[in-house]
Amino acid sequence: MGSEFRNLMQMRHMITCSLSPFQQCAFPHYFTKGIPNVLRRTRAPALRVVFYLVDTWGTEGFEKSKRKNSAAYENDK
Repeated sequence: MGSEFRNLMQMRHMITCSLSPFQQCAFPHYFTKGIPNVLRRTRAPALRVVFYLVDTWGTEGFEKSKRKNSAAYENDK
């Protein structure tokens, strides 16, 4: 057999490049691009959440105001 595991197949006209693990950046542009992107993405739907909460609060208040006050009818027979 004689050939090593990495030399079992030879390919022509194929270029491969690799970067040393010591030269790679684990979190490239994390603070300059990552955090502002997260803030931008969370700020976009925040207005929808505010509108939903106001709508829910308003609907709940309207439904509560339509009810009769049971204290006003306690003495009726």
